[in-house]
Amino acid sequence: MNMRVKICGITNVEDANTAVELGADALGFVFAKSPRQITIEQAREIIETLPPFISVVGVFVDEKIDKIKNTCNSCGIHTVQLHGNEDPQFLNELKEYKIIKAFRIRDESDLKPMSNYKPHAFLLDTYVKGIIGGTGITFNWTYAHQAKKYGNIILSGGLTPENVKEAIHIAKPFAVDVSSGVESSPGKKDKLLMKRFILNAKS
Repeated sequence: MNMRVKICGITNVEDANTAVELGADALGFVFAKSPRQITIEQAREIIETLPPFISVVGVFVDEKIDKIKNTCNSCGIHTVQLHGNEDPQFLNELKEYKIIKAFRIRDESDLKPMSNYKPHAFLLDTYVKGIIGGTGITFNWTYAHQAKKYGNIILSGGLTPENVKEAIHIAKPFAVDVSSGVESSPGKKDKLLMKRFILNAKS
């Protein structure tokens, strides 16, 4: 099976199109407070340059429903990634989108609440106090493998060109998601790192 790869925290046209050329299946745009945060206008400008068949994902943290819908409709985004403490009811308000619900993992007990949710996929990231995503730190990948009983799993958190092959081997996820692991600085992707990451993930 060809592993799906999402490059998250895209902030400019060049990185977006380079990622696509190198074989990324999806690009993530962060609309929450982060070194990789972008505006609706910036996202729209980037998304308009992309070829067809590329998934674009809007990343939100405890945002209001109306703001999410307005952002997605303005940019042409059809997949919403909820990276905060959104409850299961919140997901029901966004039925017109594909939904990825993120969970931050410390240990096995953090998988339990997943049973209450019915998104199209779960994204598992590393729990770091006070930091939501983009931590560059890994968690125990066997938990991700266990989590597959709840649905499609997107593995995230500290993935790099060096460790992604092993991570896939252990977790056997639906897809992998990388942000800081392919950057030269926050929000600026490194072409060589992206190339090696995608190559290693898909081989």
